[in-house]
Amino acid sequence: MVGRHAARTRRAALTALGALALTAFPPAASAAPAPQPTAAQALGAGKAPAQVLRAMERDLKLAPGQATARLVNEAEAGTRAGRLRNSLGDRFAGAWVSGATSAELTVATTDAADKGTIEAQGARAAVVERPLAQLASVKEKLDAAAVRTGAAETPVWYVDVRTNRVMVQATSEEAAASFVRSAGVEAENVGVRVSANRPRLLKDLVGGDAYYIDAQARCSIGFSVTKGEEQGFATAGHCGRPGARTTGSDQSDQGTFQSSTFPGKDMAWVAVNDDWTATPDVKAQDGQKVRIAGSVEALVGASVCRSGSTTGWHCGTVRQHDTSVRYAEGTVDGLTETTVCAEPGDSGGPFVAGVQAQGTTSGGSGDCTNGGTTFYQPVNPLLSDFGLTLTTTAAQTQTPAPQDNAAADAWAAGRVYQAGATVSYDGVRYRCLQNHQAQGAGSPASTPALWQRV
Repeated sequence: MVGRHAARTRRAALTALGALALTAFPPAASAAPAPQPTAAQALGAGKAPAQVLRAMERDLKLAPGQATARLVNEAEAGTRAGRLRNSLGDRFAGAWVSGATSAELTVATTDAADKGTIEAQGARAAVVERPLAQLASVKEKLDAAAVRTGAAETPVWYVDVRTNRVMVQATSEEAAASFVRSAGVEAENVGVRVSANRPRLLKDLVGGDAYYIDAQARCSIGFSVTKGEEQGFATAGHCGRPGARTTGSDQSDQGTFQSSTFPGKDMAWVAVNDDWTATPDVKAQDGQKVRIAGSVEALVGASVCRSGSTTGWHCGTVRQHDTSVRYAEGTVDGLTETTVCAEPGDSGGPFVAGVQAQGTTSGGSGDCTNGGTTFYQPVNPLLSDFGLTLTTTAAQTQTPAPQDNAAADAWAAGRVYQAGATVSYDGVRYRCLQNHQAQGAGSPASTPALWQRV
């Protein structure tokens, strides 16, 4: 014991002398670059507002301190999953987090030889039969069949990475089987969940700050956005058509719907007049606000919170992305299903993961007394489709670069990037790790949480 202590003392002394020598005779090379921020630091996961943490503790039954740990783990998991997605390529079959603090990341692959690569990233490997691309292809066939048949008995279908199948929610086994046959897909690729629930649109009241449409209905502001010099907000497409006039919660003139898509998608944006100013704020609990820092998409299993004036501030988890929902008014594809409760009046309000914008409330089933399911329209497709810039704490002011312009290969602030996309920046190639809209303050070189050098 004494000998080992003496050896450690001698090594420490030599180390100190070495450090002094370097200080006295600095090398010609420049100093080492400052360490890059962790994914959690880059995405603001460790600095979530208190109202987010309290609501997560309440709704997810977390102990004090677990909410912060969960957000940090989810941010780090998103980056690791993105790196593994790039590494596995066509064999990648999805990723999700689990556990009270999302401490366990699972990444699925179709090749058992990838287990070592996955485990080296601190994740659990799941070897499955179908790659994510195959599941997406099956869902696309169901999407097409839904347009042809219009069957009301199968209101929801989605890719479920945890079961490695496309799931169909139906009122009966027979209705599900009929839908699957009409799509021409093999039954072994599809799972069935029988439920009497039928999602409905959550409109006519508020979820966040209220606004009124043509003095006849009211919905909720989702997130502030800009388009060039125009300011406005994102909201649900079912709330209004292009040209519809809006007034604010104080009944003063506010703006006009510029673009709206519903059904198919459930997205819209309203340009406001000079009396209104876009801010990065989202209304939370007890008069508090959450300030949005970006739009990095949360993983399956990650925690999300929703603002709504009918039911207040509630949290839950992401069940799955890319969900199709058949409302009475029409089918909407590409929604995200959550365990967050909602009720009529919460429609259009914002979903957030920590300080990252996720989407705007579309519809759901159940209530906040007995629990329920809520779907949101992801914000990144909305921003991309309408050419909008999300207003954040460090938002750029320029209009997003067109997705198909001559410089499409060059990284540009304001552009929406999907996981796996490649860009060039300062002569270096990078591959995107997580879906997001690029912020002006975060280039690929400075955001390793979102970009991997290739």
